[in-house]
Amino acid sequence: MHSMRVAHFDCFSGISGDMTLGALISAGVDAEAIRSGVATLGLPVELEIEHIRRGGFAAVKVNVIAPEQDEHRFLPEIEKLISSSGLTPRQKELAHRIFRRLAQAEAAVHGVPLEKVHFHEVGALDSIADIVGSAIGLDLLGVDRFTCRPVPTGHGSVKAAHGLMPIPTPATAELLKGVPLAPSPVKAELTTPTGAAILTAVVSEWTPSPLMRIERIGYGAGQRDFVEQANVLRLFVGMTETAAEADRVWVLETNLDDSPAEWIGYCTERLLAAGALDVFTQPIQMKKNRPGTLMTVLASEPQVPLMESILFAETTTFGIRRHQVERRKLQRKSHVVHTPWGPVQGKLGWLADGPKTFAPEYEDCARVARTHGVPLREVYEAVLRAYAEASLSKVTTSP
Repeated sequence: MHSMRVAHFDCFSGISGDMTLGALISAGVDAEAIRSGVATLGLPVELEIEHIRRGGFAAVKVNVIAPEQDEHRFLPEIEKLISSSGLTPRQKELAHRIFRRLAQAEAAVHGVPLEKVHFHEVGALDSIADIVGSAIGLDLLGVDRFTCRPVPTGHGSVKAAHGLMPIPTPATAELLKGVPLAPSPVKAELTTPTGAAILTAVVSEWTPSPLMRIERIGYGAGQRDFVEQANVLRLFVGMTETAAEADRVWVLETNLDDSPAEWIGYCTERLLAAGALDVFTQPIQMKKNRPGTLMTVLASEPQVPLMESILFAETTTFGIRRHQVERRKLQRKSHVVHTPWGPVQGKLGWLADGPKTFAPEYEDCARVARTHGVPLREVYEAVLRAYAEASLSKVTTSP
């Protein structure tokens, strides 16, 4: 079986940046490593760490000590601060990802370009320290995968820079699109935009009960004490056994009823050449009894903007649906077999300690078929036969 270190956010009372920091430190991340990393930003901020009780739980409370500042930063300025800091490349990438998610949410809510997003509370010194500190801590936690329970947002309203805002605030609601939410009796903002951005930047599965052997539990205290429940973020850290590898990918979909078949074929070629993980089409029946085509693209998160730009440019679509999914994959590696026409590439896939599956690479088989004037079917059969014979030979010669 494939062992994997996992962390599970049990955010029964929501999540914020300071609660995340507290839970990470409580779960064993070195507070001094977070402090020294934040210090490399060159900002006048300091982390004060308290061990308190919150609703009966012993928890870590993190206070960011920073002077009041009237200026609020734009995304490019914050990204420059992170890039020039002393964080590791992984920590910088995660901090950038969290801030970019926040900026995308604010841009969508206010209808402004990404680089013109004027951060209010998020651009303040304490929020910058929360996010950068959390990025450092999440990296130092040393886990392969994050999961989270359905997220309670709280209800009511909260005072913000634009006046009274409903809970969840617009930015939090935008960030939690596609995320399962949970009800809560507490009339307060349980999940902040920062907390939502942290979760959606790292979580790969939303599940009430993680499949894991718990090794450590961290408790991060929120700022307020509630009568209804302990205001803490609980973080489980442990190991899980999985028979397959897992990752997250984006599914992009659009319905087409007025794009010529040639355009769809060309668009498919462009998407695959640009790095799409997969592209496929299905016939569908649309409104007004029109036959149409459902076009689906699988892509990694960094490739989503490029994939969408190709779809908009090469088809007649007016809109693209997108959602994130979890993939289970066989473990795999490249493998070469020797045939009468020379070496041919393929790949091996296997599940834990189970038998290996071999698949010839189409492009390599097609090359052999064209070069030697042999039917493609015969090349495939010869490649599979060569693999089977080599595997049998390896078994019979083993001591």
